[in-house]
Amino acid sequence: MTLTPKENYLRTLRGEIPEFVPSMFNPHMMPTREELLTPVNLPDGKPFVTGLGVTYVASADLNFGAMPEPGNIIIDDITKWRDKLKIRDVTGRDWEGYYKKAEEPVDRANLCLVVDGGDYFLTLVSLMGFEGALLALYEEPDEVIALLTEISKFYLMVTKQQMKYLKPEVYILMDDDCAYRAPFFSLDIYRQIFKPFHKLHCDLALENGCMILRHDCGKAEQFVEDWLEMGVASWNPFQVSNDCKAIKQKYGDRLTLEGGWDSQGKFSGVEYSDDELIATLEEYTNTLAPGGRFVFSASAGPFGQNPNPKQEVVKKFYEEKVRYYYG
Repeated sequence: MTLTPKENYLRTLRGEIPEFVPSMFNPHMMPTREELLTPVNLPDGKPFVTGLGVTYVASADLNFGAMPEPGNIIIDDITKWRDKLKIRDVTGRDWEGYYKKAEEPVDRANLCLVVDGGDYFLTLVSLMGFEGALLALYEEPDEVIALLTEISKFYLMVTKQQMKYLKPEVYILMDDDCAYRAPFFSLDIYRQIFKPFHKLHCDLALENGCMILRHDCGKAEQFVEDWLEMGVASWNPFQVSNDCKAIKQKYGDRLTLEGGWDSQGKFSGVEYSDDELIATLEEYTNTLAPGGRFVFSASAGPFGQNPNPKQEVVKKFYEEKVRYYYG
């Protein structure tokens, strides 16, 4: 192995054949935290308040994933957002010092430094609640656009500072706008309301030499053409509610696929054999690995069990059959 995991992963994102197939078994990137933006998780479980005044909470039951505090509605009427939205004043903030400290844990020789943002739908939900956000999209789209335009000024300002001082290799456009089996809104609404803001973030990332990873859970396949148009290089987690084989066939030379494994089906439980698992791993690999642009993302339950012998089967399969697939 001559390439670092970082170099190898970036090669995969560029559409080149990597030296080895990237996977969780050889970590290749590390995110940095920004206290002004939406948190992904809260390891300590303590409440966290963003630069927009949204309180996020977490619990062990949800693996400490950060969620807006239940019942805390900041904007209950989209037409009155100008009176309700309070963006933190960051005048005089030591951006350079803050990011220097944030960068310290990252092994930049071997790991891509990652920043994320652009979560405009989730931000709307965090301010209005899920039902309020969806109603606002249909009843007052112009007011939603006005609100997000104001928020975008803040989000882009923070992202510009991250680009300047952190110089990340990967930018994650992170906005979960789909349920497992269907998106929360139409393609027309996406193009009218959210895509223009996503494009601003993508343009900024590309201008600063970042590869763009689109994080979007659920059935998001209808948005792929728009992502590619904006310069997205990879899709994570690429869940199996999408037509994985068709997407590989149609976009496999333009979009790196990080997922495609059913992490919620049979192999998340306990009632299956090693032979069943191995047969499915073979099908999974032979479907998505050919031609490159593939990140091995298989896992096996029962999750939370340590040691997990089934996960050891996955790891052994990866090392013996997948790691040097292109070799």
